[in-house]
Amino acid sequence: MENMKKITINNDGSLNIPDFPVITYIEGDGIGPDIWSAASTVIDNAVLAAYAENKKICWLEVYAGEKAYQKKGEWLPDETLNAIREHVIAIKGPLTTPVGKGIRSLNVTIRQKLDLYACVRPVKYIDHVPSPMKNPEKVDMIVFRENTEDVYAGIEWESGSDGASSVISFLKDKMEIFLPEDSGIGIKPISEKNTKRLVAKAISYAIDNGLSSVTLMHKGNIMKFTEGAFCQWGYEVAKERFDEKTITENELFDKHNGKLPKGKVVIKDRIADMMFQQVLLRPEDYKVIATPNLNGDYISDAIAAQVGGLGMAPGANIGDKCSVFEATHGTAPRYAGQDKVNPCSLILSGAMMLDYIGWKKASALIRDAIKSTIKDGTVTYDLARQIEGATKIKCSEFADKLIEKMKC
Repeated sequence: MENMKKITINNDGSLNIPDFPVITYIEGDGIGPDIWSAASTVIDNAVLAAYAENKKICWLEVYAGEKAYQKKGEWLPDETLNAIREHVIAIKGPLTTPVGKGIRSLNVTIRQKLDLYACVRPVKYIDHVPSPMKNPEKVDMIVFRENTEDVYAGIEWESGSDGASSVISFLKDKMEIFLPEDSGIGIKPISEKNTKRLVAKAISYAIDNGLSSVTLMHKGNIMKFTEGAFCQWGYEVAKERFDEKTITENELFDKHNGKLPKGKVVIKDRIADMMFQQVLLRPEDYKVIATPNLNGDYISDAIAAQVGGLGMAPGANIGDKCSVFEATHGTAPRYAGQDKVNPCSLILSGAMMLDYIGWKKASALIRDAIKSTIKDGTVTYDLARQIEGATKIKCSEFADKLIEKMKC
């Protein structure tokens, strides 16, 4: 297409979005081809319905995972990472990661190599989706998970290895810390720089979207110098960069009798185990949740379960130079090629991507179509088995239903 152009980043960090942007995609492993086919078709038709021929995404495939290994002999070629950097925005299906052996997580590697430091997962209930909650409509939260450090830094040594023995000896000889000789060892780094940029992005999002609170989720009562520091640095960056727009929870009650002043965002913190109770018992009290890496992994999946599971949960990995939107579930290889699974996670991630580039009319069409189609009871097998009287349809047929809704 003659008019296609690359997305660029302006000096102030904002995006310059052409009418025909080139956006890279990774199809994904396992069920990836099925859900990508459905998602890309829905995204294209939403843009067409919203903007006629005036806007269009020009897709550019890049390779990672099994397809990359087959074509390039590498699981994650440098040319893929370079293409994502060059084109600023990408979207991907799920990628294979063996458990306990073999290649390191490709998802984690992509995040770290591209410095996509904020894993952003909005979780909002969609009417008529089966949920284990009595009042799932109260669930409307967005998790900002630090993406580059914590235990996901990948610094660990196997039990019995030279590395583990060296660390155990160092701790014993230099720190007078005694560990069993057969211990596996992992390192959990949490830094001021990475914490503050993550929490700053969470607070900026809350301010820009008129949300009332940012909650720092941590286990600082036990891990005082990592997760406790995350909490401390979170409060610090709120004061340093957003003093006129934020207040602490203590200030809210001490100075304002618990009533949030107009235009303010309250910064509060919760111990991680308590937070799991809170999102179940009082979900309406939480809007933006900012967490270290491991906590964010746990809490985002747990909240997603409250609205019907990961099949209904979108996600993005956002940095200052580029962003990758993705399905939040796994590859489900037993269903690969069966045109069976629910494509909503990737479709909703596509809608999130459209929001990110400012094409909100198209993203609204997608979300409205999903609500209407689920209300009709024409759904993929995972939802059909939970909805009485539902009609089970294929993954591709679900995409077709969404497109029909957008044309109405």
